Amino acid sequence: MISDNKDIRALLEKAKTIAMIGCSPNEFRTSNYAAKYLSEKGYRVIPINPEADEIYGEKAYDSFVEVPEDIEIDIVNVFRNSKYAADAVRDARDRKEKTGQNPVVWTQLDVSSPESEKVANENEIPYVRNRCIMVEWDRNFKS
Repeated sequence: MISDNKDIRALLEKAKTIAMIGCSPNEFRTSNYAAKYLSEKGYRVIPINPEADEIYGEKAYDSFVEVPEDIEIDIVNVFRNSKYAADAVRDARDRKEKTGQNPVVWTQLDVSSPESEKVANENEIPYVRNRCIMVEWDRNFKS
């Protein structure tokens, strides 16, 4: 589990592409604002939402497993109810097995679950528990 502030900063510095599970096309939803915010900070944000075709110029995918394997994902940001967090980690595990990529699974506030943490640990998937990615970016880079 990644919990040290120094590790969080290093992760955010290194990351280029973030898959956002639960990214809403509704501009009044927090996930939409987060996608826009992160895009403005230079990240490529791949939206995962079966109800959207495109968000902020990026093609939206129905599920994380549908993201083409040639797109290197650094962070899987989970913006869904905690009951879906373990499924997101399993999808990351499956991608790791197919591509060799091992993206960090980042759960937003109140999104982590004991099951998701267990699956991440068993599969050696880096995991950030219950942290807002925008708050962490501000904490580490905003002057």
